[in-house]
Amino acid sequence: MTPGGPGYRRMSFALFLAGVATFALLYSTQALLPLISGEFGVPASEASWTVAAATGGLALFVLPMSALSERFGRRTVMTASLAVAVGVGLLVPFAPSIGTLVVLRAVQGAALAGLPASATAYLAEEVRPKALVTAIGLFVAGNSVGGMSGRVITGWVAQEWGWRVSVGVIGVIAVACAVAFRLLLPAPKHFAPGSLRPRVLARTVRGHLADPLLRRLYAIGALFMTVFGGVYTVIGYRLTEGPFSLPQGIVGSIFLVYLVGTVSASTAGRLVGRLGRRGALYLAGGMTATGLLVSLADSLPLVLLGLVLITAGFFAGHAVASSAVSKTAVHGRAQASALYQSAYYIGSSVGSTVGAMAFHANGWTGTVGVGVLAILGVVTLTVLGSRAARIATRRAPAPAPAH
Repeated sequence: MTPGGPGYRRMSFALFLAGVATFALLYSTQALLPLISGEFGVPASEASWTVAAATGGLALFVLPMSALSERFGRRTVMTASLAVAVGVGLLVPFAPSIGTLVVLRAVQGAALAGLPASATAYLAEEVRPKALVTAIGLFVAGNSVGGMSGRVITGWVAQEWGWRVSVGVIGVIAVACAVAFRLLLPAPKHFAPGSLRPRVLARTVRGHLADPLLRRLYAIGALFMTVFGGVYTVIGYRLTEGPFSLPQGIVGSIFLVYLVGTVSASTAGRLVGRLGRRGALYLAGGMTATGLLVSLADSLPLVLLGLVLITAGFFAGHAVASSAVSKTAVHGRAQASALYQSAYYIGSSVGSTVGAMAFHANGWTGTVGVGVLAILGVVTLTVLGSRAARIATRRAPAPAPAH
């Protein structure tokens, strides 16, 4: 498929809705952490596990789910994953304790694991290479819309009716997205079933992990998500405390800055075209780091500006790195994407937990410090990639003279 061609618009909208449902469900408790802390009487570091458990479950199960998609098909696995995730989402509002809530969220994250890797593998098989970055950018844009709308809706609903009703509303919205996704997504035309044999899977995974470029891309995705997970897990606590003392509905509306991520992700293809992959990663990392430093000010407009820069940089970096994985892997694309998604969501879990711990120990400055260290890691890995590319170019054999 190509932009403007048969089925492309339906496919793009279907995967956009899948991205909306995935991020809305995955982070449905993130904007509500102060309320969850209050109801169950737990600190931020403990309440943050309702986010970390979901992303951790996804990270652990994304590789097995990708193997199932190689055998049973991308569309089948994505449909089943959404069905289970939305079913669990309708149970989350009835959790009687923080422990039960964390367990339900872990199961929900494990179910959602069938979406990210299968979606990028589907796109790599069904979309022409020149349109791949743009197509994946639209899927990532759906993630940003889901993350934004989920947090904004939960913030305002929770202010009136509490956090339980708000996560229930997200569950109902996700049901609608899941049904529309299944009705709209075109049947794959280029999928060839693979093997479920563990040895074949292990050999494919070892091959991907032996590739230095893929390893760097996995680490870059994890580090970007460490920043993002830490910032958005803690920001609710910062804005509900002094000197801001904002109500829950207003705090939820802060997540409208995700719209910036929608734009930056969907334009990642043009960014790579102008700057190259490494240039785009430098720009994304610099933008994220600048946002972190700006957000240190005790001024609400500057905090908002910082969040805008962090969000734009993160989504651009994520779209560039994830599309590079799909282009680099010439076989076992689902496993290559699954390894990226696993690293990415491990970064989210680490960021949520470590960012909350840093906030508990040193306030917002501690969370920003964790983020800056992660971005330094992104820059270091990109520099190493540039150096490796120069060495490979020098070692490449000279073209044969024309006769």
